[in-house]
Amino acid sequence: MSAPSASLYRRRSVTNVVAIGLSCAAALFGLAFLGWILWTLLAKGLAHLDLSLFTQDQPPPMEEGGLRNAIVGSLLMCGMGVLIGTPLGVAAGTWLAEFGNHRRLGAAVRFVNDILLSAPSIVLGLFVYAAFVMNTGGNFSAIAGALSLAFIVLPVVVRTTDEMLRLVPVQMREAALSLGIPQWKVTVQVLYRSALPGIVTGILLALARIAGETAPLLFTAFGNEFFSLKIGGAMSAVPLVMYKFAGSGYENWEHLAWAGALLITLFVLATSLLARAFLLRKRAAHD
Repeated sequence: MSAPSASLYRRRSVTNVVAIGLSCAAALFGLAFLGWILWTLLAKGLAHLDLSLFTQDQPPPMEEGGLRNAIVGSLLMCGMGVLIGTPLGVAAGTWLAEFGNHRRLGAAVRFVNDILLSAPSIVLGLFVYAAFVMNTGGNFSAIAGALSLAFIVLPVVVRTTDEMLRLVPVQMREAALSLGIPQWKVTVQVLYRSALPGIVTGILLALARIAGETAPLLFTAFGNEFFSLKIGGAMSAVPLVMYKFAGSGYENWEHLAWAGALLITLFVLATSLLARAFLLRKRAAHD
Protein backbone atom coordinates (compact mmCIF):
# COMPACT_ATOMS: atom_id res chain seq x y z
CA MET A 1 0.00 0.00 0.00
CA SER A 2 1.40 3.38 -1.01
CA ALA A 3 1.92 6.19 1.48
CA PRO A 4 -1.05 8.32 0.28
CA SER A 5 -3.32 5.28 0.34
CA ALA A 6 -2.17 4.33 3.86
CA SER A 7 -2.73 7.90 5.07
CA LEU A 8 -6.22 7.97 3.53
CA TYR A 9 -7.02 4.59 5.10
CA ARG A 10 -5.92 5.75 8.58
CA ARG A 11 -7.88 9.00 8.24
CA ARG A 12 -11.03 7.14 7.22
CA SER A 13 -10.56 4.61 10.03
CA VAL A 14 -10.23 7.39 12.61
CA THR A 15 -13.29 9.16 11.17
CA ASN A 16 -15.25 5.91 11.29
CA VAL A 17 -14.26 5.24 14.92
CA VAL A 18 -15.16 8.81 15.95
CA ALA A 19 -18.52 8.66 14.16
CA ILE A 20 -19.42 5.31 15.73
CA GLY A 21 -18.32 6.56 19.15
CA LEU A 22 -20.44 9.72 18.88
CA SER A 23 -23.43 7.69 17.68
CA CYS A 24 -23.12 5.27 20.60
CA ALA A 25 -22.70 8.16 23.04
CA ALA A 26 -25.84 9.86 21.70
CA ALA A 27 -27.81 6.61 21.95
CA LEU A 28 -26.61 6.01 25.51
CA PHE A 29 -27.43 9.62 26.41
CA GLY A 30 -31.01 9.19 25.22
CA LEU A 31 -31.39 5.77 26.84
CA ALA A 32 -30.06 7.13 30.14
CA PHE A 33 -32.73 9.83 30.25
CA LEU A 34 -35.39 7.33 29.21
CA GLY A 35 -34.30 4.98 31.99
CA TRP A 36 -34.30 7.85 34.48
CA ILE A 37 -37.86 8.82 33.49
CA LEU A 38 -39.12 5.23 33.68
CA TRP A 39 -37.41 4.62 37.03
CA THR A 40 -38.93 7.79 38.50
CA LEU A 41 -42.34 6.84 37.12
CA LEU A 42 -42.15 3.35 38.61
CA ALA A 43 -40.80 4.56 41.95
CA LYS A 44 -43.53 7.18 42.41
CA GLY A 45 -46.46 5.51 40.66
CA LEU A 46 -46.19 1.80 41.41
CA ALA A 47 -46.87 2.24 45.14
CA HIS A 48 -50.23 3.87 44.38
CA LEU A 49 -51.34 1.48 41.67
CA ASP A 50 -53.96 -0.54 43.56
CA LEU A 51 -57.54 -1.77 43.18
CA SER A 52 -59.06 1.46 44.53
CA LEU A 53 -57.60 3.27 41.54
CA PHE A 54 -60.12 1.41 39.33
CA THR A 55 -63.09 1.22 41.73
CA GLN A 56 -63.23 4.74 43.24
CA ASP A 57 -63.81 8.09 41.59
CA GLN A 58 -61.80 11.29 41.70
CA PRO A 59 -61.62 12.40 45.36
CA PRO A 60 -61.72 15.85 46.96
CA PRO A 61 -58.45 17.22 48.35
CA MET A 62 -57.05 15.41 51.40
CA GLU A 63 -59.26 12.36 50.87
CA GLU A 64 -58.63 8.94 49.39
CA GLY A 65 -60.03 7.96 46.03
CA GLY A 66 -59.25 6.63 42.58
CA LEU A 67 -59.47 7.38 38.87
CA ARG A 68 -62.43 5.26 37.80
CA ASN A 69 -64.28 8.16 36.18
CA ALA A 70 -61.14 9.27 34.34
CA ILE A 71 -60.21 5.76 33.19
CA VAL A 72 -63.71 5.11 31.83
CA GLY A 73 -63.74 8.53 30.16
CA SER A 74 -60.38 7.90 28.49
CA LEU A 75 -61.50 4.49 27.22
CA LEU A 76 -64.77 5.88 25.85
CA MET A 77 -63.23 8.88 24.09
CA CYS A 78 -60.25 6.95 22.72
CA GLY A 79 -62.58 4.20 21.53
CA MET A 80 -64.92 6.65 19.82
CA GLY A 81 -61.97 8.51 18.31
CA VAL A 82 -60.64 5.29 16.79
CA LEU A 83 -64.12 4.30 15.57
CA ILE A 84 -64.56 7.67 13.86
CA GLY A 85 -61.06 8.03 12.41
CA THR A 86 -60.36 4.45 11.31
CA PRO A 87 -63.07 3.95 8.62
CA LEU A 88 -62.37 7.37 7.11
CA GLY A 89 -58.62 6.76 7.22
CA VAL A 90 -58.84 3.31 5.65
CA ALA A 91 -61.15 4.60 2.92
CA ALA A 92 -58.91 7.58 2.15
CA GLY A 93 -55.75 5.44 2.22
CA THR A 94 -57.37 2.91 -0.12
CA TRP A 95 -58.29 5.64 -2.60
CA LEU A 96 -54.76 7.04 -2.48
CA ALA A 97 -53.14 3.64 -3.04
CA GLU A 98 -55.48 2.39 -5.76
CA PHE A 99 -56.66 5.49 -7.62
CA GLY A 100 -54.67 8.54 -6.49
CA ASN A 101 -51.13 7.57 -7.50
CA HIS A 102 -51.19 9.30 -10.88
CA ARG A 103 -53.56 12.17 -10.13
CA ARG A 104 -52.84 15.67 -8.92
CA LEU A 105 -55.63 15.31 -6.40
CA GLY A 106 -53.81 12.34 -4.88
CA ALA A 107 -50.65 14.42 -4.40
CA ALA A 108 -52.72 17.20 -2.84
CA VAL A 109 -54.42 14.76 -0.45
CA ARG A 110 -51.07 13.32 0.61
CA PHE A 111 -49.72 16.82 1.19
CA VAL A 112 -52.70 17.81 3.34
CA ASN A 113 -52.47 14.51 5.22
CA ASP A 114 -48.79 15.17 5.97
CA ILE A 115 -49.70 18.61 7.33
CA LEU A 116 -52.44 17.10 9.49
CA LEU A 117 -50.03 14.40 10.68
CA SER A 118 -47.55 16.99 11.95
CA ALA A 119 -50.10 19.50 13.28
CA PRO A 120 -49.91 20.16 17.04
CA SER A 121 -52.74 18.45 18.89
CA ILE A 122 -53.75 21.69 20.60
CA VAL A 123 -54.48 23.21 17.17
CA LEU A 124 -56.80 20.30 16.37
CA GLY A 125 -58.51 20.76 19.74
CA LEU A 126 -59.02 24.46 19.07
CA PHE A 127 -60.44 23.67 15.64
CA VAL A 128 -63.01 21.25 17.11
CA TYR A 129 -63.80 23.82 19.81
CA ALA A 130 -64.49 26.52 17.21
CA ALA A 131 -66.28 24.26 14.72
CA PHE A 132 -68.27 22.02 17.07
CA VAL A 133 -68.34 23.17 20.69
CA MET A 134 -69.11 26.81 19.92
CA ASN A 135 -71.80 25.81 17.42
CA THR A 136 -73.54 23.62 20.01
CA GLY A 137 -73.96 26.39 22.56
CA GLY A 138 -70.51 26.00 24.12
CA ASN A 139 -71.38 22.53 25.33
CA PHE A 140 -68.26 20.56 26.24
CA SER A 141 -68.78 16.87 25.61
CA ALA A 142 -67.14 13.49 25.16
CA ILE A 143 -68.29 13.60 21.52
CA ALA A 144 -66.25 16.75 20.95
CA GLY A 145 -63.28 15.12 22.68
CA ALA A 146 -63.61 12.04 20.48
CA LEU A 147 -63.74 14.23 17.36
CA SER A 148 -60.52 15.98 18.33
CA LEU A 149 -58.84 12.61 18.93
CA ALA A 150 -60.22 11.31 15.61
CA PHE A 151 -58.36 14.12 13.82
CA ILE A 152 -55.16 12.70 15.32
CA VAL A 153 -56.03 9.11 14.39
CA LEU A 154 -57.09 9.95 10.82
CA PRO A 155 -53.73 10.94 9.23
CA VAL A 156 -51.90 8.04 10.89
CA VAL A 157 -54.38 5.50 9.49
CA VAL A 158 -54.40 7.17 6.07
CA ARG A 159 -50.61 7.03 5.82
CA THR A 160 -50.41 3.44 7.08
CA THR A 161 -53.17 2.15 4.81
CA ASP A 162 -51.68 3.92 1.80
CA GLU A 163 -48.20 2.52 2.42
CA MET A 164 -49.35 -1.02 3.23
CA LEU A 165 -51.58 -1.31 0.16
CA ARG A 166 -48.84 -0.01 -2.12
CA LEU A 167 -46.56 -2.75 -0.77
CA VAL A 168 -48.95 -5.42 -2.05
CA PRO A 169 -47.44 -6.80 -5.30
CA VAL A 170 -49.07 -5.64 -8.52
CA GLN A 171 -49.19 -9.27 -9.68
CA MET A 172 -51.78 -10.05 -7.01
CA ARG A 173 -54.08 -7.34 -8.35
CA GLU A 174 -53.58 -8.42 -11.95
CA ALA A 175 -54.15 -12.10 -11.16
CA ALA A 176 -57.41 -11.36 -9.32
CA LEU A 177 -58.69 -9.00 -12.01
CA SER A 178 -57.80 -11.48 -14.77
CA LEU A 179 -60.21 -13.95 -13.15
CA GLY A 180 -63.03 -11.48 -13.64
CA ILE A 181 -63.31 -10.49 -9.97
CA PRO A 182 -64.80 -6.99 -9.50
CA GLN A 183 -62.48 -4.25 -8.29
CA TRP A 184 -64.21 -3.90 -4.92
CA LYS A 185 -63.85 -7.62 -4.23
CA VAL A 186 -60.19 -7.49 -5.18
CA THR A 187 -59.71 -4.68 -2.68
CA VAL A 188 -61.67 -6.29 0.15
CA GLN A 189 -60.76 -9.96 -0.27
CA VAL A 190 -57.22 -9.73 -1.66
CA LEU A 191 -55.58 -6.41 -0.85
CA TYR A 192 -57.04 -5.89 2.62
CA ARG A 193 -56.21 -9.45 3.65
CA SER A 194 -52.61 -9.01 2.58
CA ALA A 195 -52.20 -5.57 4.16
CA LEU A 196 -54.32 -6.23 7.29
CA PRO A 197 -51.44 -6.69 9.79
CA GLY A 198 -49.87 -3.40 8.69
CA ILE A 199 -53.16 -1.52 8.79
CA VAL A 200 -53.96 -2.87 12.27
CA THR A 201 -50.48 -1.85 13.38
CA GLY A 202 -51.16 1.71 12.26
CA ILE A 203 -54.49 1.76 14.11
CA LEU A 204 -52.85 0.52 17.31
CA LEU A 205 -50.08 3.10 17.04
CA ALA A 206 -52.69 5.82 16.57
CA LEU A 207 -54.51 4.54 19.67
CA ALA A 208 -51.26 4.64 21.64
CA ARG A 209 -50.70 8.22 20.51
CA ILE A 210 -54.10 9.57 21.55
CA ALA A 211 -54.10 7.76 24.90
CA GLY A 212 -51.93 10.44 26.48
CA GLU A 213 -53.29 13.53 24.72
CA THR A 214 -54.29 16.36 27.05
CA ALA A 215 -54.38 19.57 25.03
CA PRO A 216 -57.27 18.75 22.65
CA LEU A 217 -59.42 17.48 25.53
CA LEU A 218 -59.01 20.72 27.47
CA PHE A 219 -61.04 22.54 24.80
CA THR A 220 -63.53 19.77 24.06
CA ALA A 221 -64.26 17.29 26.87
CA PHE A 222 -63.14 19.78 29.54
CA GLY A 223 -63.24 17.25 32.39
CA ASN A 224 -65.74 16.08 34.98
CA GLU A 225 -65.17 15.37 38.67
CA PHE A 226 -67.95 12.78 38.74
CA PHE A 227 -68.51 9.44 37.02
CA SER A 228 -70.49 9.88 33.83
CA LEU A 229 -71.34 7.79 30.79
CA LYS A 230 -73.20 10.64 29.08
CA ILE A 231 -71.24 11.28 25.90
CA GLY A 232 -73.18 14.49 25.28
CA GLY A 233 -71.76 16.07 28.44
CA ALA A 234 -68.37 16.92 29.90
CA MET A 235 -66.28 13.89 30.71
CA SER A 236 -63.03 13.25 32.56
CA ALA A 237 -59.91 11.56 31.19
CA VAL A 238 -56.69 10.36 32.78
CA PRO A 239 -54.47 12.98 31.06
CA LEU A 240 -56.82 15.76 32.22
CA VAL A 241 -56.70 14.51 35.81
CA MET A 242 -52.90 14.30 35.64
CA TYR A 243 -52.75 17.88 34.35
CA LYS A 244 -54.95 19.07 37.21
CA PHE A 245 -53.46 16.98 40.02
CA ALA A 246 -49.71 17.10 39.25
CA GLY A 247 -49.16 20.64 40.52
CA SER A 248 -52.05 20.84 42.95
CA GLY A 249 -50.00 20.74 46.14
CA TYR A 250 -52.25 18.06 47.66
CA GLU A 251 -50.36 14.87 48.42
CA ASN A 252 -53.23 12.48 47.60
CA TRP A 253 -53.84 14.20 44.24
CA GLU A 254 -50.16 14.05 43.35
CA HIS A 255 -50.11 10.33 44.16
CA LEU A 256 -53.06 9.80 41.82
CA ALA A 257 -51.29 11.82 39.11
CA TRP A 258 -48.25 9.55 39.32
CA ALA A 259 -50.45 6.44 39.27
CA GLY A 260 -52.31 7.79 36.22
CA ALA A 261 -49.03 8.52 34.44
CA LEU A 262 -47.84 4.97 35.09
CA LEU A 263 -51.18 3.58 33.91
CA ILE A 264 -50.97 5.47 30.61
CA THR A 265 -47.36 4.38 30.15
CA LEU A 266 -48.27 0.74 30.67
CA PHE A 267 -51.19 1.07 28.24
CA VAL A 268 -49.01 2.66 25.57
CA LEU A 269 -46.36 -0.02 26.12
CA ALA A 270 -48.91 -2.83 25.80
CA THR A 271 -50.42 -1.25 22.67
CA SER A 272 -46.98 -0.78 21.10
CA LEU A 273 -46.05 -4.41 21.83
CA LEU A 274 -49.31 -5.55 20.25
CA ALA A 275 -48.58 -3.43 17.19
CA ARG A 276 -45.10 -4.91 17.05
CA ALA A 277 -46.59 -8.39 17.17
CA PHE A 278 -48.83 -7.61 14.18
CA LEU A 279 -45.85 -6.18 12.29
CA LEU A 280 -43.76 -9.28 12.95
CA ARG A 281 -46.67 -11.41 11.80
CA LYS A 282 -46.74 -9.51 8.52
CA ARG A 283 -43.00 -9.98 8.01
CA ALA A 284 -43.26 -13.69 8.82
CA ALA A 285 -46.09 -14.05 6.30
CA HIS A 286 -43.97 -12.42 3.58
CA ASP A 287 -40.97 -14.60 4.42
